[in-house]
Amino acid sequence: MTTDMSQSRFVVLLHKPNGPSKSFDIHASGNKVKEGSAFTNSSVRVQVPRELVTNDTIVFSMITWPEARRGNLTTGGAGVLYESKLFGLSVQGKKVSSLQESVNITVTFPANETQNPICVFFNFSTKKYSSDGCKTKWEVGESSLTCCCHHLTYFSVLLVSPSSTVSAKDQEILSYITLIGCSLSLFALVITVLLFITNRKVREDVSMKVHINLAIALILLNLHFLPSQWVAAQSPTGLCLYLALSLHYSLLATFTWMALEGFHLYLLLVRVFNIYVRRYLLKLSVMGWGAPAVIVSLVAAIDRHSYGRVLLDSSVPNSTEVCYIVNPTVKMVTTVGVFGLVFVFNMIMLVVAVRRIVALSPSGEFGQSDRNRGKRGACTLLGVTTLLGLSWGLVFFSFGSLTTPGLYLFCILNPLQGFFIFLWFVMSWRKTGNSTTNKSSVTTSTNS
Repeated sequence: MTTDMSQSRFVVLLHKPNGPSKSFDIHASGNKVKEGSAFTNSSVRVQVPRELVTNDTIVFSMITWPEARRGNLTTGGAGVLYESKLFGLSVQGKKVSSLQESVNITVTFPANETQNPICVFFNFSTKKYSSDGCKTKWEVGESSLTCCCHHLTYFSVLLVSPSSTVSAKDQEILSYITLIGCSLSLFALVITVLLFITNRKVREDVSMKVHINLAIALILLNLHFLPSQWVAAQSPTGLCLYLALSLHYSLLATFTWMALEGFHLYLLLVRVFNIYVRRYLLKLSVMGWGAPAVIVSLVAAIDRHSYGRVLLDSSVPNSTEVCYIVNPTVKMVTTVGVFGLVFVFNMIMLVVAVRRIVALSPSGEFGQSDRNRGKRGACTLLGVTTLLGLSWGLVFFSFGSLTTPGLYLFCILNPLQGFFIFLWFVMSWRKTGNSTTNKSSVTTSTNS
């Protein structure tokens, strides 16, 4: 049974199915609404999924304001509601927070529109519009767009000005650079862990054990980052939720082990003496792997919907989706905020380390040995910078006129962090081997 009503700028339709049935369509214009086939001048088509067609009454409504309406986004920024329309879809007497199948709302759209459309819903808690759970299907020049949403509420299309200063070509190049760099780093890090496992002398070095924990954190990060785009596009919500949780955890673990690298460097170069700590590695491991687990568990316990599919650029429809943190506040506090603290701490540790190295260097006339010592010092500085993850700080300089160059540097250096750690590990391994060989030679000479 279907009932429809219309007034000036407001239409509503109530449809009560006779038990479970197939999906159906709703067509609407500014002053008319109909279930079933389209009619002349209809500008909106709603495809109700079979999942919703039960014994409950489905309610569709559309409001058209007489004047232009502006809306604020939860992620920041604002836009104008397209044709000042707001669409409502609900099931009478039932709260539907998530759907396996999406509700598809197709709206006619001018092909010459210069602003970007984004499918959004009105969040009554924040009094702002959000694109969480909604995907915009639209290409420049098309005469219609489709909103695919996995929940029921009041939807709209928000027109926003393009905010991205990075061209589509640069974004494509950056994505390929990131993919290649992360794959190379993942391979190099796995080799690093295998070398560590198979070499007894290296396993006895405490510093190497700290480095290998950072390497494992980066392996987890790359393993969960590389398939994120594919999972967001192809896989069900449960797998995407797992990947988002794991990606958040491995990212926080990477940041934490970077900070622990800085702390370990402080003990080696500054305190030098009296640095024995009982069960030192166990305590570092509890901090390095436990603290991220606590943060992720708290976020998931408070609001599981903080994780899910998210657009890499919310101002660009059809941009790449990944499984990650949906809530912008959670993302800002638990990733940018945490890394900001780690970055400041490790910068201080780097300055302290450089001053210590300079203070310990013997002064005298400049010669070949001094040049060699300078090269070794430069290599040490680069290695320490890699272990401390200071290249991640480039993200703070990727704005304004520096956006594109900063992103290129960020996408080249950061994905290759694992490869640089592999080089540092090999150099340290060779140094350890040479020291052992020299020690054996001296012992043999003394005995003879």
